Amino acid sequence: MLAQQRQQAILERVRSSGGVRVADLVRELGVSDMTIRRDLEVLSERGLVEKVHGGATAAGPGSTEEPGFAAKSARQQAEKETIAQHAARLVRPATAIALSAGTTTWTLAHHVADVPELTVITNSVRIADVFHRSPRADRTVVLTGGVRTPSDALVGPVAVSAIRGLHVDTLFLGVHGMSARAGFTTPNLLEAETNRELVASAHRLVVLADHTKWGTVGISTIAQLAEAHIVVTDSGLTEEAREELAASVGELIITEPQRESEIAGR
Repeated sequence: MLAQQRQQAILERVRSSGGVRVADLVRELGVSDMTIRRDLEVLSERGLVEKVHGGATAAGPGSTEEPGFAAKSARQQAEKETIAQHAARLVRPATAIALSAGTTTWTLAHHVADVPELTVITNSVRIADVFHRSPRADRTVVLTGGVRTPSDALVGPVAVSAIRGLHVDTLFLGVHGMSARAGFTTPNLLEAETNRELVASAHRLVVLADHTKWGTVGISTIAQLAEAHIVVTDSGLTEEAREELAASVGELIITEPQRESEIAGR
């Protein structure tokens, strides 16, 4: 196998599994430890992988990279669905909740559309539309104004002004990334400001984040890990990350993603 072919095979393995170990690649590809390390060095220099002790992981997105709603909604669908199902159990009738913009919170909106006497605050046109399509006379939906981001969040001074002074029982917050150092982050400065106002308005903060968000760092911090009362994530989270989160947040809920056949049609 040529070096280029071997490096392509390594890259495909990293992209499919999220990471590789040098020892595993040595055994699978039948080459020396030094050869694999040189291959990883080449891939790292090209920005395709990130070298870690004993192997490599998929290269993380830039701190200001902001995928659109459609692109994000196609990712980790099974994980987002099961996270949303568990988060929905935290919503009680006759309460006020806030849903930040995002694809996981948008999924959650579908699961709480039938909760009676609910007041919903959101800075997402898409989330507001979920409730609009399932009308209830006993529900109130407040949509903030603001400037629309690539991920369909309404942000900026108008959104902040609309949120300021409100008080909700629970905020369900979707995030771009989370890490021990940076906390919960976003790649959009204005969205970070708007989300911080949502955090300030809430009696309880529930963060919804699938396992791929761990280790991803956006340019701006929304909240530190310790500020979250609950984090709902999925079983793809590494044991090290679970320990880190469990030691920092109030409660860590790990969900088991459903099979694709069970979420078909979502």
